[in-house]
Amino acid sequence: MRRLRIWTGALLGALLLAGCNGPRPASPRADLEQRRVDLQASLAENPDQLAQQVALARVLFKLGDGVGAEAAVKAALGAGGDEAALRPLAAKAAAMQGEGDRAFRILDAGPIAPEMIGEAAWVAGNVHLDNGDLGSARDAFDRAVQDLPRSSDLWVDVARFRDANADALGARDAIDYAIELDKANSAALAFKANLVRTQQGLTAALPWYDAALQADPDNAGALIDQAATLGDLGRYRDMLVSLRHAADLVPGNAQIYYLQAVLAARAGNYRLARSLLQRTRGRLDEEPGFMLLSAIVELELGGEAVAATWADRLIEAQPENLTARRILAVSEWAGGDADGAAEALAPIVSRSDADSWSLLLAARVAAELGRTAASADYQARAAALAPGEAAPFAADGFNLSGEADAEPLNPAKVIPAMEAEMANGNAARALQRATRLRDANRGVADAHILHGDAALAAGDYRLAVQSFRAARDLDASERTTLRLANALYRAGDAAGSGATILALRDSQPSSIAADQLAGSLAMDLQHWDDAITHFERVRQRVGNRDVVVLRELSKAYAARGDRAKATAMIVLAYRLQPLNGEIMRLYADLLAQRGDAQGAIDLRDKMEQIGR
Repeated sequence: MRRLRIWTGALLGALLLAGCNGPRPASPRADLEQRRVDLQASLAENPDQLAQQVALARVLFKLGDGVGAEAAVKAALGAGGDEAALRPLAAKAAAMQGEGDRAFRILDAGPIAPEMIGEAAWVAGNVHLDNGDLGSARDAFDRAVQDLPRSSDLWVDVARFRDANADALGARDAIDYAIELDKANSAALAFKANLVRTQQGLTAALPWYDAALQADPDNAGALIDQAATLGDLGRYRDMLVSLRHAADLVPGNAQIYYLQAVLAARAGNYRLARSLLQRTRGRLDEEPGFMLLSAIVELELGGEAVAATWADRLIEAQPENLTARRILAVSEWAGGDADGAAEALAPIVSRSDADSWSLLLAARVAAELGRTAASADYQARAAALAPGEAAPFAADGFNLSGEADAEPLNPAKVIPAMEAEMANGNAARALQRATRLRDANRGVADAHILHGDAALAAGDYRLAVQSFRAARDLDASERTTLRLANALYRAGDAAGSGATILALRDSQPSSIAADQLAGSLAMDLQHWDDAITHFERVRQRVGNRDVVVLRELSKAYAARGDRAKATAMIVLAYRLQPLNGEIMRLYADLLAQRGDAQGAIDLRDKMEQIGR
């Protein structure tokens, strides 16, 4: 169970999201609150002031009070307001309360004043976006921009729409224009921070969160995103400061409880984490990060059945989520269901790049089920410490070329066809499809990634480098940067590959993969101190469960002359992989150097026996 705790603790680092601290000027929110008080005082004396009622509604919109805004709109109608002019405001109030269908009914209930058509389209665009109807949202936002081309707030929503549509370049252009129109627009600056976080990395996003909070220190959304970014950077005290401020502004916010639960779990206080998760009252139950954290917490508290339920739900939503499968397998195995554990692990161990931890668990499960041959095979693969390479496409066995030819720009049709073509060795055809899809979606990172994957599979490494560079310009996350590093290495540019990995390490300090690769590069260059720094960071995150990390640390410490630490690391590795030849050789050498000749002889004898 101790190893399980180490492993689950490592997963918590992946659950944080986006942030930073800054000066605290006077809050625009306080000005709005004072304006609300003044308007309400004036209207208490004379509620029939139409202009004042409309002004109050707009102030309440800015304060996020949909219920109050709706009351003000009704009062404006009662004061003789034009229903056609006020209809978009009534619809906006309904939408702010989460009642999109009612907002549409209000808009459809009668004519809209010509000067308010832009605002009506804006409301419709946001409701369509919330409903996931991106086509209708595009049409509505196009109409809104036509009437309100210089509304900074509208361009923020256009950026949100483009980002939801995976148009990273379009989202960037829209938010930059929103900031150009109003440099003090805190919502625009905060959304810019979120885009920069994705496109350039965690550290690069911090100044934008600073700017957003400089413009409005009480922007709760920016504070929450800032807190999550600070958490990803390991700045937990700063993260807590931001969360506390956000909690004062929006008490009971589910996202705040979730982030606090992450902090509690990382500190090992799983009971507190469970309590905080329960306070969300189901509002985040469909979020993948919430499901994953819930599974980890329940597993740590001995609730294997509940943990398995959460992991199962996550797998249903994300069948390719290997972390969720590992948690499900551990939960099923700990709960006595070896068959369930084997089923959960099957998609992982069938891959050529299966990790040694999953293979070892699969070996234990297979042994428990009496499948001795399978167990031995899994142990041998785990002991090899040399996983194969993940295929860029997983063939589904269906020939879908006809459907893809009919809809060449529909990813849902094109990608399965590419899978089948790659499985049949027709990489050139798959690359042609990817090229057409990319050319139609130059601002979409996934289109460039797909093209790069196809080029890589076809053996055109330089083309793959070009595609992955274009993808990284739009999305500097691990998935794009590691692809670029791999393509550069295959193209013969080892230095460029190393520089790419180090850039990822600088921009995403929480990236375990970046530290592992940077450590390997340092080992190749015999930069032992750098290698130790990188691999120790990984060990702090994942615990003593990665044999390769422990082995490399042992080598680096030995090369630096620290035999005690080198021996400690190799002992941990040997406990995990007692049948691995290289681990035994390194252990034997260290024992011999320390004067334990008999221990070294015994290990070398064991090596020979296993070799035979």
